[in-house]
Amino acid sequence: MKKLLFALIALFVINVSTFAQAKPAVKSAAPAKMEVIKKAEPAKVVAMDKAKPAATKGAVVLKADGTPDKRYKNAPATKGPVKKDGTPDKRYKANK
Repeated sequence: MKKLLFALIALFVINVSTFAQAKPAVKSAAPAKMEVIKKAEPAKVVAMDKAKPAATKGAVVLKADGTPDKRYKNAPATKGPVKKDGTPDKRYKANK
């Protein structure tokens, strides 16, 4: 009896869902307009060496928001406690 009930419910849901999608109205076929596309000049390639700021020995490179950029070797290391994997533990104030 339960299987029959579930089968009827499934058929009802399938039947209702097929009518749920409304078909869009068919528009009259208008002729396509041709546009002239101008060729753009090729983009200039910027060398990666010039894009990054040059880091001098002992100087700390800062990001736009003022925090030290850790991609460079001369970035200051964290002074607080570290986790087992060596990353700074953010629970402590010195690492935030």
